[in-house]
Amino acid sequence: MCNTCGCAMKPADTVTIDVLQGLLAANDRAAAHNREHFDRHRVLVVNLMSSPGAGKTALLEATIVALRERYRIAVIEGDLETDNDAARIRAHGVPALQITTGSACHLDAQLVHAALHELPLAGLDLLFIENVGNLVCPAGFDLGQHRNVTLLSVTEGDDKPAKYPVIFRASDLVVLSKTDLLDVLDDFDPARAATALRALGGGVPMIHTAARRAPALGEWLHWLECELRARRAAPLRAPRVDAMMEA
Repeated sequence: MCNTCGCAMKPADTVTIDVLQGLLAANDRAAAHNREHFDRHRVLVVNLMSSPGAGKTALLEATIVALRERYRIAVIEGDLETDNDAARIRAHGVPALQITTGSACHLDAQLVHAALHELPLAGLDLLFIENVGNLVCPAGFDLGQHRNVTLLSVTEGDDKPAKYPVIFRASDLVVLSKTDLLDVLDDFDPARAATALRALGGGVPMIHTAARRAPALGEWLHWLECELRARRAAPLRAPRVDAMMEA
C-alpha cells in the first residue's frame, strides 16, 4: 500500500482529498517538465504498465534485439525491490536505470525526473519506462511519457479490461502478451478480451505479441516505428520559463 497515491489512506474526507489533489498537482508539474526534456531531445517515451508477470521485461528484451541496430534505446525500470529487470536489460547492451520504490506501488514524475540526470537523452531515440507491476495505481500518475501501453497476458483473465477499466482507458495501446501459450490455455478468449476493451469506449487498439518461444512482434514493432516517425515530425514548442529555471 502506498501513501503517494492515496491507496493507504483512510476513506475520503476533506483533508485526504486536499492531500491527494496536492500530490497530483505537484506530480503533473513534474511530468510537464519531464515531457519538455523529452520533446527537446526528440525522444519517444513509452510507459509500460501491467500486472506483475505479464511479460513487460521479456517484451522489452525482444524489442531491443529487434531494434538496437536502428535506434538508440534506454529503459527506466520500476520495482518495489531488486534490480533484476534492469540487469536483464543491461545484458543486451542497453542503458537501464533501476528505481526502487520501496512500498510505493507505482512510479511518479519526480522519481523519473531524478533518473533522467543519469541518462544521455541527447543520444536516445526511444525510452521505455517499465512501471511497477500493478493494474490500479500507475494509471493515475503522469510521468511525462508520450504513450501509455498496457500489457494483458493470456495467463490472466480475459475480463481484466472490465475489472480494471481506469488503466485500460488510459492506454494508447493494449498488448496481448504470451499469445504463443493460447494453444495450451482454454480459459482465455482473445475475442472476449477485445469485447471487454471495446465496451470501455475510446477505441483503444489491441495487438497480439509473443516475445519468447516463437517471437511474434510484427504489429508491436510497426506501432513503435510509426510513433517514432510521428515524434520526430512533431513541431518543437518553446520551453516554459519556469521549466528552464528548474532544469
